[in-house]
Amino acid sequence: MAIKLVLLIIFFAVMLGIGIYSRQKAKSVNDYVLGGRTVGPWISAFAFGTSYFSSVVFIGYAGQFGWKFGLSSTWIGLGNAFIGSLLAWLILGRRTRLMSQKLDAKTMPEYFGKRFDSKSLRIVGSIIAFIFLVPYTAGVYNGLSRLFGMAFDIDYRICVIVMALLTGAYVVIGGYMATALNDFVQGIIMLIGICAVILAVLNGQGGFLNAVKELSKVATDPAVTTPALSESQGLFASFFGPDPLSLLGVIVLTSLGTWGLPQMVHKFYAIKDEKAVKTGTVVSTFFAIIIAGGCYFLGGFGRLFGSYPGIQITNPDGTPGIAYDNIVPTMLSTLPDILIGIVVVLVFSASMSTLSSLVLTSSSTLTLDLIKPVLVKNMKEKTQVRLMQVLVMVFIIISVVIAFNPPTFIAQLMGVSWGALAGAFLAPFMFGLYSKKITKAGVWASYILGVGFTVVNMFCHIIESPINAGAATMVAGLIVVPIVSAITPKPDQEKVAEIFSCYEKRVSVPEKENLG
Repeated sequence: MAIKLVLLIIFFAVMLGIGIYSRQKAKSVNDYVLGGRTVGPWISAFAFGTSYFSSVVFIGYAGQFGWKFGLSSTWIGLGNAFIGSLLAWLILGRRTRLMSQKLDAKTMPEYFGKRFDSKSLRIVGSIIAFIFLVPYTAGVYNGLSRLFGMAFDIDYRICVIVMALLTGAYVVIGGYMATALNDFVQGIIMLIGICAVILAVLNGQGGFLNAVKELSKVATDPAVTTPALSESQGLFASFFGPDPLSLLGVIVLTSLGTWGLPQMVHKFYAIKDEKAVKTGTVVSTFFAIIIAGGCYFLGGFGRLFGSYPGIQITNPDGTPGIAYDNIVPTMLSTLPDILIGIVVVLVFSASMSTLSSLVLTSSSTLTLDLIKPVLVKNMKEKTQVRLMQVLVMVFIIISVVIAFNPPTFIAQLMGVSWGALAGAFLAPFMFGLYSKKITKAGVWASYILGVGFTVVNMFCHIIESPINAGAATMVAGLIVVPIVSAITPKPDQEKVAEIFSCYEKRVSVPEKENLG
């Protein structure tokens, strides 16, 4: 207990110290929201990665999908790395930085409003972001409840309050720069922690080869197996697992989804220069391979712990069920105290980095895209910063209240929030960076499709799996936006050409970078 508490106290002290250090760099709106657009490559890359992976991934998704797909769940982590990180940086990073600066856009809704010359797109976009970010914020706490129940004899609510107060403190004091610097420290902790945990868990199962051997002996589970593979053996240790199509849906949602999430794309707005883009692309991809690949790889061995208490449960209707959120904590409960202490700090790091990113995005979007343009049009810059600081605490309080008394649908809403946000924003955001032909109607169609289908599917279950529904919504948006734009009136080409002129500015580079 002493080891765990000492590690936590050191961790908390560093987080607050960084917040205090960053307070001088959060005076203006641009500084508070974007760090003055001067964030370097390593900090940008770690900010992107740590906002991507929270306790939801480490405790919830790794346990659930590791149980369902076995070792093939590692593909989810690799998809997160190469689609969610590498391709996101290559396709969106540079253009997002240039166009957001040209438009002086600090949030995704503001980008839509200025790129497509529509105040209503900006307002509705901010409402969508607010509605689906708040429950996602509350859900970040879910993994902590299981972990603290395993590691400490402490009420989960105390843990939630401590994390909320600490996160709120450094985000209010230092804004984006404090968040990004803390993300860097938290990212290092996550890298060290996940490697140590994987080695320790596999060692407890007799090593990697013996763990794979034992996993191959686990009987096929008809509940999670594609009918065509129902007679197969050793599916949980196989290349594509027991249900390849569902696995593909998870990969698409958790990987492609980052391209349309406001808190993720926001990282590209703050990049300092070209070097930051190139280095950030490599570092972010490496980080995702280790963290996401490691989490899902670890979760893939979850069925080896299926006989442990708390994993197999009885549902309220009397049918047998699996407590997915208990799987990873059960795996970790076998570790030495020093490693459990590291894991606690690891999950705290993952959760706080994501939470800070979410509340900063929510507060800035509500202030800059809804309150200022609609309610208080002449709001002074200092007032805007103060309002965002107040809203950071408001959002954290709301998330704490929801986390204390989670409604039965919170876990489901957590899953569909990615589908709704990315389904609404991904296609028009990406196409808006590349094509001059995308219209307002195309953006509205994406808004309606993303949010409308997600909400309807929650109640009507058109697609049974929320994961597959979210993936389908994102892919459908990529088809619908260009089609609607092709049959609706074109935007003012002169205005669009002026916006795209930011890509044509001439710069000089060394010959080693361009052979002329």
